Amino acid sequence: MAVAKTVAATVTGSASILAEAAHSWADTGNEVFLLVANRRSRRPADDAHPLGYGREAYVWALLAAVGLFVAGAVLSVTHGVQELVRPEPATNFVVGYVVLAVSFVLEGVSFLRSVRQAKPGAELMERDVIEQVMATSDPTLRAVFAEDSAALIGLVIAAAGLGAHQLTGSAVPDAIGSILVGLLLAAVAIYLIDRNRELLIGEEADPRIRAAVIRALLKEPEVARVTYLRLEIVGPRIVAVTGDVDIVGDDTESHVAVRLRALEAKLTGSPAVAGAVLSLSAPDEPSLTV
Repeated sequence: MAVAKTVAATVTGSASILAEAAHSWADTGNEVFLLVANRRSRRPADDAHPLGYGREAYVWALLAAVGLFVAGAVLSVTHGVQELVRPEPATNFVVGYVVLAVSFVLEGVSFLRSVRQAKPGAELMERDVIEQVMATSDPTLRAVFAEDSAALIGLVIAAAGLGAHQLTGSAVPDAIGSILVGLLLAAVAIYLIDRNRELLIGEEADPRIRAAVIRALLKEPEVARVTYLRLEIVGPRIVAVTGDVDIVGDDTESHVAVRLRALEAKLTGSPAVAGAVLSLSAPDEPSLTV
């Protein structure tokens, strides 16, 4: 699509299509970053990184969002402003429409795939798809969904700008279309940058996940009550568990330590848990309820 849009922009002279070409080139680079994010974040934990490499996904996704801002948004707005200052006529409009239509179909296919990927999580968490994409700890799913949404809207804007250019003979609507595409990409990039920043800093898991973990702990015959629980997101769909529990009975300290370690091992047996640290509750600490 990036190559096709670049050729179409050259043939037609349309500022809006050139903005879409910049968008597609930025997306192409972003996909490389996201591929690296997926692969590097899945590396197993080691002595230097006991909680694994999950947060590295947010580093690469952050770089991809910055790339979208610079290569997509800034270039589109800059070219649109230049087109307003020095307008140029457009030609071969049919070529532009065909490329935009094919791009819309391909972007639509990618968008629908991201929606299908988000639906199971949305149903599990009782959210709509957009809420799930915004809340998910998976930066790749969020980036693809957001960028494909922006791409579909951008293609409509580009087609409108090109059509207005053809109808009026003025390059102004086309230039405005380029600027609008750039502003749209800037908004998406800023959102993605901020969301990845939040996850890099460290974020508590959704309260519904926290409630599910409390229920799971209370079902264990060893656990009388839970008085503290923190679930910190440390990667895509991965958390680190820290908690205080009251162990059933009045066992010796050494035996209690063994029972706590067994509980930790059971928790870390889940692929969604990078690590678990459990301590004993103090007698006066209030119990957590769900």
